[in-house]
Amino acid sequence: MKYCSNCGNLVAQKIPDGDSMSRWVCSACDIVHYQNPKIVVGCVPEIDDKILLCKRAIEPRYGFWTVPAGFMELGETIAEGAARETLEEACAEVEIGHLFASVDVPEAGQVHLFFTATLLGEFAAGHETLEADLFAKDEIPWDEIAFRSGLFALRKYLDDAGQNKGVHLHEVGRNKS
Repeated sequence: MKYCSNCGNLVAQKIPDGDSMSRWVCSACDIVHYQNPKIVVGCVPEIDDKILLCKRAIEPRYGFWTVPAGFMELGETIAEGAARETLEEACAEVEIGHLFASVDVPEAGQVHLFFTATLLGEFAAGHETLEADLFAKDEIPWDEIAFRSGLFALRKYLDDAGQNKGVHLHEVGRNKS
């Protein structure tokens, strides 16, 4: 960050009074610009004992498979965001179930949240997807899954066998798998 979004003057890193972390602070109007993690929301859509995956048509990880997921938008709940991402990436409507996985990705400044979901009908490749397809649980292309958070979510989803066993927490990065 270089300039204040409030007044346009230069910002500098400093610890504001009453804070314990270095922040971008405007040298003119003293506005503190907080930079917080971005939230990624997604789901594991299932129908007839098969899981819907999307092959990425964008970087990062072009050509790798993923569960439908993406950045949450302002004005939506985490469940609404997961459903919207599924519609955008797989042209599919889902009934969102329960939250079952949370993955901290501190190096990317992100938190990934995953829901169970029931696929309600047809699906197709969206504009960020090369291909969308259903996989039996023993056919998941484990070596071709795009992100470690998606791997974690898929594994925990299968471990839970459709039951609500709470939210599984995980951290990737910082020398963690």
